[in-house]
Amino acid sequence: MSDLLDSVEAPLDIVVLGKVVAPYGLRGAVKVFPFADDAPSWAKLPYWWVGSDEASSSEWQIKQLASCKVSGGVVVAQFEDVSDRNAAEAMQGRLVGVSRSELPKTGKDEYYWGDLIGLDVVNTQNQSLGKVLGLIETPANDVLRVGVDEGKERLLPFVATVVLDVDRESGRILVDWGVDW
Repeated sequence: MSDLLDSVEAPLDIVVLGKVVAPYGLRGAVKVFPFADDAPSWAKLPYWWVGSDEASSSEWQIKQLASCKVSGGVVVAQFEDVSDRNAAEAMQGRLVGVSRSELPKTGKDEYYWGDLIGLDVVNTQNQSLGKVLGLIETPANDVLRVGVDEGKERLLPFVATVVLDVDRESGRILVDWGVDW
């Protein structure tokens, strides 16, 4: 089965679900910090893709999932071909993801973080605030990281009073936020 998986080409639409942060136990399990709030549903996925931030689509490796559970705010995953702690340690820092087609459809006013990255952010006065670089999860609310000129960033709370509309079709987010804030 492993040879068959090795011949599978990585999809171009991988959505990152989390990051391997540490080994778990002695038998090759890993702790994965989730970037999504539906981690318990990951156990239903038979395969995950494992790669790095710099990986091209050809460098992602498919891994068959043996088991998966949520424990203490992290996902504990065991892959079929990772059988000891040394192999698990070698995975530390790697990203895990799936093809977009494997993900459930989002509902109204629900978004995958990856769908927001790169969107233009415009305020109610039609002034450009930059492009979404990423998101930060905080205990209070998620925060949009918006890139501004010369490598500067603007942080905007991702809450209904600030984010008025997300239009993925037109590639823009409308916010109630001043350019000088």
